[in-house]
Amino acid sequence: MSEVREITLSTDKVLAHITNKIGHVIFNNPERHNAVSLEMWDAVEEALLAFSKDENVRVVILSGAGGKSFVSGADISKFDSERGSKDAVDHYNARIKIVYNIIENFAKPTIAMINGYCIGGGLNLAACTDFRIVSDKSQFAMPAAKLALGYPFDAVKRLINAIGPAEARMLMFTAKRIDAPTALRLGFVQDVVAEDQLESRVMEVAEMIAQNAPLTVAAMKYISTQAMKTQPDSDGLKKCDEMVAACFASDDYIEGRQAFMEKRKPNFTGK
Repeated sequence: MSEVREITLSTDKVLAHITNKIGHVIFNNPERHNAVSLEMWDAVEEALLAFSKDENVRVVILSGAGGKSFVSGADISKFDSERGSKDAVDHYNARIKIVYNIIENFAKPTIAMINGYCIGGGLNLAACTDFRIVSDKSQFAMPAAKLALGYPFDAVKRLINAIGPAEARMLMFTAKRIDAPTALRLGFVQDVVAEDQLESRVMEVAEMIAQNAPLTVAAMKYISTQAMKTQPDSDGLKKCDEMVAACFASDDYIEGRQAFMEKRKPNFTGK
């Protein structure tokens, strides 16, 4: 029986809990296809902060409630109050940039569990995660060109990193919608399963990661992020070396070798 530990957030439009070393962030605005308001972004940051401080959390899954959408972008009903002037737009964009960056650079692995629409800001959010597992009914689009919206450098770069420049341009310029098999072919998603198998498949992958050595996974996460930069800075490269050295100096390294020799599953503690 899995123990569920709820995380109290500032709005019930975002839910968070922990099960079996796995943190869950759920966008809970299904009547609007999980469109996101500023208060929801604030709650996502609260959840991620709680997960980052909890040594027992080793993986984070982001998903959408309702079975129809992951995230469909910004909540248009909030545009007048949150994006009705230049100052308001600047504030909104600066705020979500912070949250996107937190997710993209989160020290622990992140998985997007996508069931349904993944549109606009939702596509950008999904691109911030380490990888994406989706149901076969899921659909993806960046419709900015149909709405006369501007997309910032970071959002465009994430999509290019995920699927390459030509395919990213095709998706952006046409604003067309693509299905799950197409997203898999492009490399944006890493697995497509039937809707009734989605949660179990994501949990299977998350639990595999959670059972592995936390220091090694953290090092691989950080190093792979540095490797995607055009030119990693010297401090970043130094930290890469330090994280690798910490793996070899850890108790988990000893445990991993002993478990291998004894033909048993290792019990990694992150120490």
